[in-house]
Amino acid sequence: MRILVEKNYEAMSKRAAEEMAAVIKEKNDCVLGLATGGTPVAMYKELINMYENGELDFSKVSSINLDEYRGLSGDHPQSYRYFMNTNLFNHINIDKSKTFVPNGLAEDAEKECENYDKKIEELGGIDIQLLGIGPNGHIGFNEPDEYLNTRTHLTKLEETTIEANARFFDNIDEVPREAITMGLGGIMKAKRILLIASGKNKAEVIEALASGKITTQIPATLLQVHPNVTVIVDEEAASLIK
Repeated sequence: MRILVEKNYEAMSKRAAEEMAAVIKEKNDCVLGLATGGTPVAMYKELINMYENGELDFSKVSSINLDEYRGLSGDHPQSYRYFMNTNLFNHINIDKSKTFVPNGLAEDAEKECENYDKKIEELGGIDIQLLGIGPNGHIGFNEPDEYLNTRTHLTKLEETTIEANARFFDNIDEVPREAITMGLGGIMKAKRILLIASGKNKAEVIEALASGKITTQIPATLLQVHPNVTVIVDEEAASLIK
């Protein structure tokens, strides 16, 4: 695991964008595993700037997202499909028919999960998977538990995750309680993993990630056994690393 410490959120985002851009330049038909939330927003802006400056071409790129809230349609302002469209896809030359996000309104959630894993296989696997990390150590919506699911699955969200996501909704009661998420198996099969984190509230979980210890109570610690992981953090998030 390679850990890179940048001065602040802006520098972290720029470095992360450079890592993603290198994969796209090396393989123009790559498969990007993408994430949502507050952390990757500036990184996506950097990628858009690179595209507008003629440095990147997304025309042959495919993407597959980690997760989607259960019960939200793709045009709901807080859905992850909407997030990806407004923060990245609408501003680059990617073919939206090759961008995949779980269907939060699928009547048969189990079938949707099975089909999502098949889609990853059909795409030939993920070339680089972008991850954020929750203060409780979740990646995607793989929450702390005694057992973790390897496959895409429907999961109940922890109260800490609901509270953390409440800032995106008018009130906490509007935050969905369930989500469809890629499992740890799908994430770990990615050829490369890029995890980004910023802020003091991530310092403890980043310390755990760098500890050399693995526990299902901090799902992100499983990344330590992946052969190609880059972690990019700002100084605040790195403040407890020994």
